[in-house]
Amino acid sequence: MSLPLQLSYIGLEDAKDVKSVELAINSKAYTIPRSQLRNGTFRKDLDVPLTLAAAPLSISVRRKKLRLHFRRHPASETFTISSADVLSRLEGQVFRQKRSEILITLGFVSKATITHTVPNGVSSSSADTESQPAEELTVVQTGFQDISRVHSPGTSVPPNSEDLQSTTQELIDICPRFRVLVVGKSGVGKSTLINRVFGLEVAQVSKDRPGEATIEKELISEQNSRFILHDSRGFEPAEGSNYDVVKSFIEQRKKMQDVKDQLHAVWLCFQVPILKYGERLLEDGVEAFLKEGKEALGNTPTIVVFTKYDRLLSFVRKQKAADPEAEAKRYLQAYCIEPIQDFTGAADIAHVAVSSKRKTERGLEELINLTQGKVSKIFSAPGDTVSPVHLAAAGAQRMLPTLKIELSIEVGKQRYWRALASSANFQNYKMLNCLGVIHTDIVLVWNFYDLDNHLDSKEFRNLMTSMVGELDAPARTTTDSSDPLPRSDTFTMNPIPLLTLAPVALPFLACIILVTWAYETYQRLQKVHQKFMAYIVDLTHVLEILFLLTADARGKKLTRRVIKLAFKAYYESSWMRNVHEDIGQFDGRLGVQDLILERITSLISSDDAEANVRAALQGLPPLDSEKDEGWDDGQQVS
Repeated sequence: MSLPLQLSYIGLEDAKDVKSVELAINSKAYTIPRSQLRNGTFRKDLDVPLTLAAAPLSISVRRKKLRLHFRRHPASETFTISSADVLSRLEGQVFRQKRSEILITLGFVSKATITHTVPNGVSSSSADTESQPAEELTVVQTGFQDISRVHSPGTSVPPNSEDLQSTTQELIDICPRFRVLVVGKSGVGKSTLINRVFGLEVAQVSKDRPGEATIEKELISEQNSRFILHDSRGFEPAEGSNYDVVKSFIEQRKKMQDVKDQLHAVWLCFQVPILKYGERLLEDGVEAFLKEGKEALGNTPTIVVFTKYDRLLSFVRKQKAADPEAEAKRYLQAYCIEPIQDFTGAADIAHVAVSSKRKTERGLEELINLTQGKVSKIFSAPGDTVSPVHLAAAGAQRMLPTLKIELSIEVGKQRYWRALASSANFQNYKMLNCLGVIHTDIVLVWNFYDLDNHLDSKEFRNLMTSMVGELDAPARTTTDSSDPLPRSDTFTMNPIPLLTLAPVALPFLACIILVTWAYETYQRLQKVHQKFMAYIVDLTHVLEILFLLTADARGKKLTRRVIKLAFKAYYESSWMRNVHEDIGQFDGRLGVQDLILERITSLISSDDAEANVRAALQGLPPLDSEKDEGWDDGQQVS
């Protein structure tokens, strides 16, 4: 690579103990933001590449305060990197080096490839062109965050894109994780329950030997960083004084000042007993807790979970009951629900019977909805604002896409979705920046296991923007919605479709944006509301499809291939065509209420959404959730 070096992005990984990062280059300082999509990661894509000349750059890190631990590294540390250091380790256009166990990545681009003239969307005569300098833009692999400061000489520079703060991120900063206490003796099915609800491969519960488990331990999984699990043993005599431990822990958490440190929900798990086998529902310690623990629990959202309901159904069927379902419900009421009500003195105690095994699964959606309802009531926010705990609960669960859609709408209503055709929030900002903050808000709500930040990448944002550009394109002929991904590419003698082997070919290049309006300032663009509407609705629908595609991929990180499949399935469906037709015919005139917001809500949360998702995926073969490929692999566009 020729000199001088042009820095396009900086990233830090394995920085879980780092509080803040600052880059200093050419006598200027830049804050490197933390990524919420991957723990221990910082990254900044530079709007305009920075020249690394004779003077080296420096990266300053400040580490978090540690309690009762010795530091392995200084609280503050500065790493210096010169152009000679970069050239000695440069691989292609990327420099990587570990400093104090932190992996530093610097991305560079050749100066010859970064200067382009970007059309401003306004026609002019040749005379005008001669008299006025063309708008020029310095970019790196044209992307969302790169195009933010397009301006002509003599005009004011638009606000920095970082001024548009993500509403979802602000809420996550207040309450990063949903904190759950699960109480139940070993063997009641806590691990299977947690794995299924929160989308984990293996939950770390009930692994300690008797006497070793500690309720204070915060169990956090990289596979779902948006929830914290506290695991407690049951109250049977063999568990010693666990009753007092649980009671004390709950009371301690209630006194915490920050909402992020409080308990957000308690699940009391009891296996449905089969009396014929000599099993009991409640041990002595449980009875004491139910009688005296109400005061300790206070208003903490608490739900009694009767586990292994499938086992009861199997037993009832063996007894040759005329109506096994009805008999199982009667049994549950008589031998589980009523005894709990008697001990608590509460006829309306929240309870649900669940089966967590995949083949006999039931009750889990009810558990999630019941928990969500209690959380939203106890941890309510003033006015129409979104509760950080409510968002944490909806984001942590990985079973109900409807909850994520509802929260996306609530977050959108709080700030950026209101009055999209005349919003003061977006004045003087480029459309890419406006769409960028909306993109971040929606993606963060869904909380995919996106270890490599694919959903936050420039390439995926570019694809979504290009899809919105189809609003202005002439009607196209597409594959019938009953078969959105053609199956003509299968082997005659081989049952495995080529689709599972060949890269997914997309209709657009991911490395560029094909629409010129993306570079316009918000207030200069006609029918701006349609662009916002399409982006919000299209992105939500693509994520809905992606959610279903990855439903069985617990513990598997998101890949570009599966994202491309979701994108293509939606793009080639009648669902997208109908959405775009609806939006294209919407004039966006505002009356007493924000009709644009109402239309977005109706398009996102329509009753036929689930049917549309399944139709878009009809005929798609089983996928290898771990297979990955590049964004533009298999590309067939010219």
